[in-house]
Amino acid sequence: MPFLPITKEEMSERGWVQPDFVLITGDSYVDHPSFGTAIISRVLEKASYKVCILPQPKTDDDYKRFGRPRLAFLINGGNIDSMVAHYTASKKRRSDDAYTAGGKAGSRPDRAVIVYSKAVRRLFGNVPVCIGGLEASLRRFAHYDYWDDKVRPSVLIDSSADLLMYGMGEKHIVEIADRLNAGENVSELRNILGTCYAVKTVDYEPGSAKECPSFEAVSALTERGKKDYAKSCRIQHEMHDSVRGRRVIQRHGDKIVVQNPPMPPLTQEEMDEVYALPFMRDYHPSYKKLGGVPGIEEVKFSIIHNRGCFGACNFCSLAYHQGRVISCRSHDSVIAEAKKITQMPDFKGYIHDVGGPTANFRAPSCDGQEKRGMCADKKCLAPTMCKAVRVSHSDYLDLLRKLRALPKVKKVFVRSGIRFDYLVADNDDSFFKELVEHHVSGQLKVAPEHCSKNVLDKMGKPHIEVYNRFKNRFYELTAKVGKKQFLVPYLMSSHPGSKIDDAIELALFLKKEGLHPEQVQDFYPTPGTVSTCMFYTGIDPFTMEEVYVPTTAQEKAEQRALLQYFRPENKKIVLSALKKAGRFDLIGRGKNCLVYDDEVKPKTKPASAQKFDKSKRNVSNKQNRKK
Repeated sequence: MPFLPITKEEMSERGWVQPDFVLITGDSYVDHPSFGTAIISRVLEKASYKVCILPQPKTDDDYKRFGRPRLAFLINGGNIDSMVAHYTASKKRRSDDAYTAGGKAGSRPDRAVIVYSKAVRRLFGNVPVCIGGLEASLRRFAHYDYWDDKVRPSVLIDSSADLLMYGMGEKHIVEIADRLNAGENVSELRNILGTCYAVKTVDYEPGSAKECPSFEAVSALTERGKKDYAKSCRIQHEMHDSVRGRRVIQRHGDKIVVQNPPMPPLTQEEMDEVYALPFMRDYHPSYKKLGGVPGIEEVKFSIIHNRGCFGACNFCSLAYHQGRVISCRSHDSVIAEAKKITQMPDFKGYIHDVGGPTANFRAPSCDGQEKRGMCADKKCLAPTMCKAVRVSHSDYLDLLRKLRALPKVKKVFVRSGIRFDYLVADNDDSFFKELVEHHVSGQLKVAPEHCSKNVLDKMGKPHIEVYNRFKNRFYELTAKVGKKQFLVPYLMSSHPGSKIDDAIELALFLKKEGLHPEQVQDFYPTPGTVSTCMFYTGIDPFTMEEVYVPTTAQEKAEQRALLQYFRPENKKIVLSALKKAGRFDLIGRGKNCLVYDDEVKPKTKPASAQKFDKSKRNVSNKQNRKK
């Protein structure tokens, strides 16, 4: 099937006079199953609806390109939140945009969902407007907005949209389309699972629901306001479960935002049907003259085999968007997609990734999950793994074996997304052995994130001892197969809970391991996450205990610089941080010192300072440092 129309001419070539839906997106149009716009539009097409794509509209004429759709406008901000696309964690404007043709920033507005929705409402009046995608999903309730440094109301209020779809939207969108097509008014579509709507308080029909503190309460700049925000966050995350979840409401002035319970995740059969749709697996040909869309390069020869993540790290939005329940595709479905990839003219024999939110999850976390839902009061894997978790890689390993046996396939890689704590908990290390031997492309990216217990607990991550077990086994297996392969750890600075002593502990860990990270992610408070709640309130929403939060630009810069203490340009700020912490023992020429200062003579290490682990350095990591 050809690309869906993005111009009036392309619509006319199909013989259409009016589309059923106009889908507005903050991205350039890429018809690949890694892009939400592609999935939703192809699902609607399969259901016999006419869909036109309107990428990155700017002018009134752009919005009017296809005229008024017969059923509704569908709006998303793109594959990632438009504010994250535009700004770094230090709020500096980005110059590039991987999801825009040509790769340059500036083709989408800030807060794209709100801008697009208001423009449609202004130009088309009471046409039904349905918003979705990551940007809308994570902003469905009152939320702390890092860029405004304040609590903003639900995006439903700001956008004046009629309906918000949260989570993965294949089931939602077909029900919405069918009911609109049957003649129902959009105001009648208020019982669809996985959707939210706003209603005037006088028109609200009371029923069983969990009520979050109001927008006015959670936005108050008081101690009570922060506690109310934390309570609201906990309710929202606890109810994001298709088995246990109930209706959730939050008052906004004279309106009430209503969230219906989550839509159940796709079954394997349903997921197979989605990924069998006729995606072109490329960007629209009109973008070739601009150099294409950079975002396709990472996924063009990659395969998604699952959804959901029961790891549920506090700083990650996946659990609040896709959910904690695992859905996976059948082997036949994945192999069929792989065969399509091998027929692509520019395929060189390498499938770049077979993964998902967490690559090595292929089944529910435990036996009881499907009946009682995910546990509301604890995580499956952190700080220690629940005894009920079923650990097995046999199905995933079988899938990878089938893929690497396909004609024209030279290598099948798993580039990232391995949950290492789940991996080392498997008593059968067959998968680990074959991962190292066949599926690592020189480097394997994993996410210990930190080494301090205090910080890892607030991140919802396992303690560093688990990573060390994984690391040691990885290099042991690598040596056995005679390869030079390395782990590339993802690290994060300034996460809630991280004090300067924790950052110093991480710097010492990196020095001991011989690691010189080229990139370090400063904590980025994105809407909807538990970590963002902690950043804003200074409260852990699940314990209601106080959390230390590094918020000043100076301390954030110090914590970040400590992770790259070896860079000459960081010497001054690292010295400042160490002196303030009283860690003169780490200033000098000693093997454990982080930086040298001619003006400072090393002093005795204070009794309050944390002890440095003098365990033997791993030889393989010396090779990593040289690399």
